[in-house]
Amino acid sequence: MNIRTIVAAALIGLNLSACDTATTTTTRVVSTADRNVLIVNQTGRTIYRFYGSNVGTADWQEDILGNQVLPSGRSVNINFDDGTGYCNFDFKIEFQDGTYITESNINVCQVGTYTVR
Repeated sequence: MNIRTIVAAALIGLNLSACDTATTTTTRVVSTADRNVLIVNQTGRTIYRFYGSNVGTADWQEDILGNQVLPSGRSVNINFDDGTGYCNFDFKIEFQDGTYITESNINVCQVGTYTVR
């Protein structure tokens, strides 16, 4: 090999590595969507637990209401931004007697109000 071949190969390698870096940098998606949803209880019963887990999670996350409850006719604003970038969440709403309602694939980036009936 002569010096020209080595220099040409090195330049091509540098150009390809620059392309790879540019590609990975520009294809990263950062979502700034609003994930605040007003949850309205119209069930006629008090909600004792509310879970909202992104669809990429296999299990329910912590109870969003914590030690609070959501009486019928009342509402609460919940921010579903869990840092993962997901917009679609599954909801589980539990009542005092242990019964529950589940809703799948709710797009919290598009839904401003979610009414539980």
